[in-house]
Amino acid sequence: MSASRLTENVCVQGNLTKAAGTSLPRLCDVWKNSFPRAMYPSTLTQLARANPFSAPLFTLQQVDEPKQSSPRHGQTKRRMAAAAVEDVSCEFGSMKYYALCGFGGILSCGITHTAVVPLDLVKCRLQVDPAKYKSIFNGFSVTLREDGVRGLAKGWAPTFIGYSMQGLCKFGFYEVFKILYSDMLGEENTYLWRTSLYLAASASAEFFADVALAPMEACKVRIQTQPGYANTLRECAPKMYAEEGLWAFYKGVVPLWMRQIPYTMMKFACFERTVEALYKFVVPKPRSECSKPEQLVVTFVAGYIAGVFCAIVSHPADSVVSVLNKEKGSSAFQVLKRLGPTGVWKGLLARIIMIGTLTALQWFIYDSVKVYFRLPRPPPPEMPESLKKKLGLTE
Repeated sequence: MSASRLTENVCVQGNLTKAAGTSLPRLCDVWKNSFPRAMYPSTLTQLARANPFSAPLFTLQQVDEPKQSSPRHGQTKRRMAAAAVEDVSCEFGSMKYYALCGFGGILSCGITHTAVVPLDLVKCRLQVDPAKYKSIFNGFSVTLREDGVRGLAKGWAPTFIGYSMQGLCKFGFYEVFKILYSDMLGEENTYLWRTSLYLAASASAEFFADVALAPMEACKVRIQTQPGYANTLRECAPKMYAEEGLWAFYKGVVPLWMRQIPYTMMKFACFERTVEALYKFVVPKPRSECSKPEQLVVTFVAGYIAGVFCAIVSHPADSVVSVLNKEKGSSAFQVLKRLGPTGVWKGLLARIIMIGTLTALQWFIYDSVKVYFRLPRPPPPEMPESLKKKLGLTE
């Protein structure tokens, strides 16, 4: 058999054997000892190690690798998306993992949005009737005077149902798309383009989340902004369907995308990068050495910072959604033109307070669910060793 033919056979066997746990360099060492040195392809091992498909980004299994010099200070090699060494209840990226992430999304969004219904009600009324409701405190006093304490809870049912469904899709699909896009990019590109990855994954997830939210959002705004129209979801939904048909529940989906997709992109990308920055510049020790309560405090702080930016980015579209769901026969463009550059910012302070608190609590609840169910929680991103070598940072 010729040397070139044998080389091809060994390389093919190496790829198959490597998947079973035997490294390609080990096979090539056997071949090397059996034939003259001049016939050995000196770059074969380097090409095998540089292969981006040799170590899938999110595979949580032990892979035998060639022994290298021991890392300094006893540190071990870390991958950006590898789960931290801890007792976990399921495999990262498994169906159970996605299901529990979706459950965490239901709790985080459903509970928090329902808890701030009074503030949301006043915010919506500031947007649609600024002449009557002049400020946050004035809005609360007018609402209490006209509807009593129970009036502050108007729209709680569609809020709870709608945002629970939205949370299921938002957090569940975010994990799905983040892993999917990361596997497509590879380990090195995932690290280099991680902000773009967060933006793309969150935008994809929110697209489906808003479809689930739109019907209940339409009912909520109609109940809160049209006095006398309906007081409960059971009254509102049949009445809207009788008057305008199915379109009544989805006519606000486009402005909802305009509001929620930028909001969610900022929410996830800003949160991920803020957590990374906090552990790098503020927290005096690595996350692996922090206790669970300490990690959750970092989560809450990062969530609140992200929430402030979310509120600012999404507020103009939120004003359009509120007015559009109140009126009949208007389009998003007509409402935007009528509100003008000043009108779209009405109620911004109330929204910053509401969204900042909401986002912080959502991330806190979501991360608490992961801790409670012992889900894999990846450490902050770190540059892969292969990329460090390419950049000349390590030898």
